[in-house]
Amino acid sequence: MEISFHNNMFSLLLLLLPSLSFSPSAWAACNAVDKEALLGFKRTITADPSRLLQSWISSTDCCTSWKGVACNSVGRVVNVTRSGLVSDDDDLLDTFMNGTLSPSLGNLSYLQLLDLSNLKNLNGPIPLEFGKLRRLTHLFLNSNQLTGSIPATFKHLSRLERLFLNNNHISGIIPFSVIGSLTALTELGLSENQLRASIPATIGKLVLLTKLDLHANNLSGSLPTTIGKLKSLKYLDLSQNTIKGSIPKSIRGLSALELLDLNQNQITGSIPSSISGLISLQFCRISENKLTGSLPPSIGYLPSIQRLILENNKLTGKLPATMGHLVTLTELFLSNNRITSKIPSSFSNLQSLQTLDLSRNHLSGELPTELAKLQNLQTLDLSFNPLGLVSIPKWFAKLKLFRLMLAKTGIRGSLPRWLSSTSISTLDLSANALTGKLPPWIGNMTSLSLLNLSNNGLHSSIPAEFKNLRRLMDLDLHSNKFSGNLDTIFSKGTDDPIGHYNSIDLSDNMFAGPINDSVLQSSAMDSITSLVLSYNLLKGSIPKSIGKLTELRILKVVSNGLSGKIPVELGDAMGLTTILLSRNNLMGSIPGKVINLNELKEFDVSHNQLRGEIPPHKAIIPVSSFIGNPGLCGAPLPPCERS
Repeated sequence: MEISFHNNMFSLLLLLLPSLSFSPSAWAACNAVDKEALLGFKRTITADPSRLLQSWISSTDCCTSWKGVACNSVGRVVNVTRSGLVSDDDDLLDTFMNGTLSPSLGNLSYLQLLDLSNLKNLNGPIPLEFGKLRRLTHLFLNSNQLTGSIPATFKHLSRLERLFLNNNHISGIIPFSVIGSLTALTELGLSENQLRASIPATIGKLVLLTKLDLHANNLSGSLPTTIGKLKSLKYLDLSQNTIKGSIPKSIRGLSALELLDLNQNQITGSIPSSISGLISLQFCRISENKLTGSLPPSIGYLPSIQRLILENNKLTGKLPATMGHLVTLTELFLSNNRITSKIPSSFSNLQSLQTLDLSRNHLSGELPTELAKLQNLQTLDLSFNPLGLVSIPKWFAKLKLFRLMLAKTGIRGSLPRWLSSTSISTLDLSANALTGKLPPWIGNMTSLSLLNLSNNGLHSSIPAEFKNLRRLMDLDLHSNKFSGNLDTIFSKGTDDPIGHYNSIDLSDNMFAGPINDSVLQSSAMDSITSLVLSYNLLKGSIPKSIGKLTELRILKVVSNGLSGKIPVELGDAMGLTTILLSRNNLMGSIPGKVINLNELKEFDVSHNQLRGEIPPHKAIIPVSSFIGNPGLCGAPLPPCERS
């Protein structure tokens, strides 16, 4: 999660109003040293397409005539703002500059605010001379191409309140001496750089800090225990690093913290019971780490928590019943852990809950009927738990779900009819033991955008009512016993602009007959990216109209009974990366236009009846993709015999 602390430049200018004089008669002429310092910077700029520095002319007064420059009453420059994001008459200009930061800027001894952010192409190091800007309170150099390390001279910037160097290529360590000296800092943004080593323990001296963003670096080591001294801290984002060790117990001291993001690190150990001290916490993400142990009961005493994301760890034990106290919780993600036992009935108290994801754990036992009270719940994912549901509980019909995922939860028998009266948009009942036909009432589920019934025992043809699924965009019916033709699926209606397929997987069924050329040209198919029809009983030729599917990336029609030639028109689908046509009865030659598609990465026509020379091609395709065609020759097969 990216967190931006760089507010609109105009709000920053308000901070400086007391120090600026706006009466032209009161202004002194621009100080010569300051003017030369700014002109020195201009000379290091090699491209300025939006002419941000056009008004910086030596013959004019830098205090009265230069855009982006403000002075105090004695003609000393206190503010330089030339950001790449410029607001002008309600329009937002997004521009850039090429060049470097001139050391001469360090001579602006009265400077309080320097904003050269979002210029995109400022490169080179931050000059050591910036350490001379003793009056500086705001420094914004974010969103450029700056390199080198954080200057050690920054330790002299004792008045600095906001420092943003994020989104550059700054490397090296975060200097202990610098961090320990910037005791006036309230906001520090160093994210999206290449900083390494540990977070300095001196961070604990920044007691005024409200926002700390170090995400997307190469930081390692453990979290310093001194971080608990940051009593004013509201936002802490250390995600996307390689931080190790455990979460320090001192975290209880962060009583003002509203956002905690430690996602994508290598944090180990258990969640400390002291987490209950985070009484202001609203967003907590510690996913994709190596946390172990049980969730502490104290996690149920976070009175302000709204989003709790702890997925992709190694958490074990039971879900604490105390979590039922989290009445402000709207999203709970605990998927892909090792949590056991039953879902506590106290979860029925989570009346604000909108998303509950407990998938890929070891939960078992009966689902508490009290969960029917969760009338704000929109997404429920209990997939891949040994729940042994047998059937979807009838009380689920009382919920107002948009997304229901119950893959591999032990469901058996036929689809329950009450589904037809819901507004579910995502339904995943894959990897269960469903049997029977796909009922005609499936056509009443008109809100469906994703339907996954794969890996079940469903049979029969697709009912005509399927055409009513005008919003359906992703369909996965693979590994069942469906039969009949594909026309009903391909020619379903749409509800523009939605309802155009993204993906279809009908593999490993008993679909038969030819692939109708005309239905592939239906509006439902015009933006499909993945079409998988392998392991069926399809016959006839490959439709030429597949070449008109301009968004198609993946085509798999392995092990059917297709015959005829590979249509050269297939090469019109310019985005194809995967073409798998092996184990059919295809004849003729391989069209050069097809095998030379620019994006092609995977191509397999093995075990057909193809003949002739394999056209020269750029893609690296193994021999195994051509074997089983006695009439084929040429690289990577043996060369053709010349008469």
